[in-house]
Amino acid sequence: MTIQVGFPRPLTKAVFLERPNRFVVHCQLEETKEKVAAHLADPGRLTELLLPGAAVWLLESDNPKRKTKWSAVLCENEEKTGLVSINTSYPNKLIEKALQAGVLEEFAGWTFKRAEYKLGDSRWDFLLENEAGQGLLLEVKSVTLADSGRGLFPDAVTARGTKHVKELAKYAAGSEYQTAILFVVQREDIREVSPAAHIDAAFAEALKEAGQAGVRLLARTCRVSLDGIGLGPAIPVKV
Repeated sequence: MTIQVGFPRPLTKAVFLERPNRFVVHCQLEETKEKVAAHLADPGRLTELLLPGAAVWLLESDNPKRKTKWSAVLCENEEKTGLVSINTSYPNKLIEKALQAGVLEEFAGWTFKRAEYKLGDSRWDFLLENEAGQGLLLEVKSVTLADSGRGLFPDAVTARGTKHVKELAKYAAGSEYQTAILFVVQREDIREVSPAAHIDAAFAEALKEAGQAGVRLLARTCRVSLDGIGLGPAIPVKV
């Protein structure tokens, strides 16, 4: 069964010019040469991908109330041999569809209960449940940074991400909940995922300790095309 999140309209090709702040990029449309501002739903650095002159693909909004008419959706990988999704909302949408369809072998025996599950001081991406009534807290992390076929997370310091990992490790030590982190690599040219210790040493250490505490560390790639983002194969996480 193919799981994919499609784009509501055809994408428009453009050239990346600059990124004045975390959530806005300036681009030039390829066909009309018009310079436009586009919303970027990825707070990471993306410095290896968003280089001046890089090809990007934008989605035009049909919401007249939006500040920006466009959203940045895809860009080329570093070798210009494939596409990378640069919208962090797609991994959660993709995994929610996959969980509801029951196609993730990693979670065989578990059923989707709800998204955005609040427990303690945090809100978890997904809550799953098995036949015994035990819950599983699942966090999804979007990966775009790559180095020689290895996906790296995070690509910017994430105090919130480190906090979540530590909390999952505490829950894993109890008996009420099982816990898992699923890294969704928004590109196809990756064979494994590792923490980016050179960027965020605290997150890397927390992830290693979480794995030792019983938090399941999982990863999936994505099949990225101009039509949408599809679920790819499982790959290992090495901490």
